[in-house]
Amino acid sequence: MKKTIVVYGSSTGVCEEIANTIGSKLGAEVIDVADFTADIIGAYDNLILGTSTWGAGELQDNWYDGVEVLKKADLSGKTVAIFGCGDSESYSDTFCGAMKEIYDAAEGANILHGVSADDYTYDDSEAVVDGNFVGLALDDVNENDKTEMRINNWIEQIKPAL
Repeated sequence: MKKTIVVYGSSTGVCEEIANTIGSKLGAEVIDVADFTADIIGAYDNLILGTSTWGAGELQDNWYDGVEVLKKADLSGKTVAIFGCGDSESYSDTFCGAMKEIYDAAEGANILHGVSADDYTYDDSEAVVDGNFVGLALDDVNENDKTEMRINNWIEQIKPAL
């Protein structure tokens, strides 16, 4: 596996915990998006980017600056995987929608395919394209019994490309 970093934005700690789980399973460094810079992008081959979703599908607060860092960076030759945390019950119409903003900002990178939306219960999500989420969608609030399995399956899916 090439040099990999997990970058997360978390307000309540859930996305941070998931980022640390992913980082541990991959043997990758994990940092808060508040510390994300163009130099970090330049130092890594693989970027695993995670955000929680707030309100009407909005990014976690620290990711607004992180998205600007992504947009200004040269992402050619970089591989990007995305994961997101959301609440499919209380925010069923915007579930994990913030992943789409990161997906759009990572244009120019090799963005890895996300997971099928079939195994999820929600009404709508900006983060679904052609029946798949743009990354790994997790609902650790209502479906925490599926989180570990979803992470493991996703890691097996993306690991060959890392």
